[in-house]
Amino acid sequence: MLFEAVYPSPLGPLILQSDGQALTTVVFGKKWDEVAFRPDPVIRRAMGQLEAYFAGEQRGFVLPIRMDGTRFQQEVWTSLMSIPWGATRTYGEIASALGKPKAARAVGAAVGSNPLAIIIPCHRILPASGGLGGYRWGVWRKAWLLRHEGISIS
Repeated sequence: MLFEAVYPSPLGPLILQSDGQALTTVVFGKKWDEVAFRPDPVIRRAMGQLEAYFAGEQRGFVLPIRMDGTRFQQEVWTSLMSIPWGATRTYGEIASALGKPKAARAVGAAVGSNPLAIIIPCHRILPASGGLGGYRWGVWRKAWLLRHEGISIS
């Protein structure tokens, strides 16, 4: 069974989905009226932690999650979760950490398909060339999240 709810984040609506056991999706978008409000305990817990995150009271998430993707995508997403609040990494650094130093572009593709925005902090990945790079949900959101976490950006 799919459970779903909208969290009214400072960056726009976040759609949260759960399979009843784990959080499976956190994405920006959709109109409020397109989402059924059917939260379960997993979604309620995620909403509480998101509230604390946006209030600056929580720096990480402790939630049951399920990441559907290829083995490589899951390795990338898992590595993203080890990046602490207030820190960033480059695509190349993630690729090297995974033992695939030439896979920076593949890391970028995996980062771009992250199913759990904010929970898996893909906003903490920057290009080696400098700047913010891209962000699936808008570079302005990425900049806001980085500033929220105390990362100075130009």
